[in-house]
Amino acid sequence: MDSQGWVRGVGSGLLLLLVSACSGAKPPAGPPPTNVTVAVPLQRDVVDWDEYVGRFEAVQDVELRPRVSGTIDRVLFTDGQNVGQGQALFTIDPRPYRAALGQAQAAAAKAAASLANARSEQARAQKLLEVQAISKEEFETKQAAVRTSAADLAAAQASVSNALLNLGFTTVRSPISGRVSDRRVSSGNFATEGQTVLTRVVSTNPIWFSFEGAESFYLKYLRQDRTGERGSSRNTANPVQIQLADESGYRWHGRMDFLDNAIDQNSGTIRAHAVIANPDGFLTPGMFGRARLLGSGTYKAMLVPDEAITTDQTRKLVYVVGKDGKATARPVETGPQVEGLRVVKKGLAATDRVVIEGLTTLQPGAIVKANLIKMQPRAANTAPTSQPDTAPPPSEATAR
Repeated sequence: MDSQGWVRGVGSGLLLLLVSACSGAKPPAGPPPTNVTVAVPLQRDVVDWDEYVGRFEAVQDVELRPRVSGTIDRVLFTDGQNVGQGQALFTIDPRPYRAALGQAQAAAAKAAASLANARSEQARAQKLLEVQAISKEEFETKQAAVRTSAADLAAAQASVSNALLNLGFTTVRSPISGRVSDRRVSSGNFATEGQTVLTRVVSTNPIWFSFEGAESFYLKYLRQDRTGERGSSRNTANPVQIQLADESGYRWHGRMDFLDNAIDQNSGTIRAHAVIANPDGFLTPGMFGRARLLGSGTYKAMLVPDEAITTDQTRKLVYVVGKDGKATARPVETGPQVEGLRVVKKGLAATDRVVIEGLTTLQPGAIVKANLIKMQPRAANTAPTSQPDTAPPPSEATAR
């Protein structure tokens, strides 16, 4: 063998040895599995609550004006006190009205005497007519005199009744039970019938909570009524829960009482109010409040923590760990909070293992080491987050 052949043989052998060595090498080890905490979602039957803002209004609100004119004689109440229906609040000088009553009674007595005399003359004329001592025309004149006197007496008696009413109106009474405002006139001032405002009385129990709802919610309720999911508030006393400005929970409970017959073309909203029992008068007309109105029928939902939910450009996602140990991003439709957890309406099954911790570096398809724990409720329902007036109000939900 020449030298060149020997070199070629040695080179080929070395190349075969090198290839053989490389083919037997192990691939480099991949990154270790990501440690995550997973839990199976809680299952609940829930209902949604739609949120509104509004104010309390009196069911009855009366500006008290006198029904007769006169000088205010006495004020019979303390400003701001509770009053009952029919309670006397003011007296107007009654003397002119007592005099008018006396005149009316005298006129009625005179008319009664005239009627008695006319009837006597008619009786005498009847006897004379029977013996043809007077003509029929003369008798009919006596009959007409009786009818005229009877009408005069009726008019006089009506005047007496009117005078009695006017005398009674000199005592100004509250037409409703409730709380009276301050006096707008004091003793000695002249009050004009039907014009002078004496005070204002508002009822306190029950009380209305008035608010306006967006057309979109109104349409939702109409469709729910058609499908039987939720009755319309026009004919169903749907429950309402209310919290005051300084409260964190919804402690006041009422029911829907009114839904207007048209949507305001300028605001695109419809007026409504709920009625709430207020036996101790704590709720006051004009108070601000936030109300939750039953917004759905009962439905089944999955509950997960808010931190288990991530987002991409257009979707909300949760990571679910499969049997193969891989994390998969699952699109979900979320709802309000229940028991401190977020409602997931669509996208999760009751047996899914949802990643609730370790999401920071997790990528779809990653191999994970899952630590399974039990999902726990976190808190009772809390007040919904307030929204700007320009946005539709959010929904809230409670478990059933």
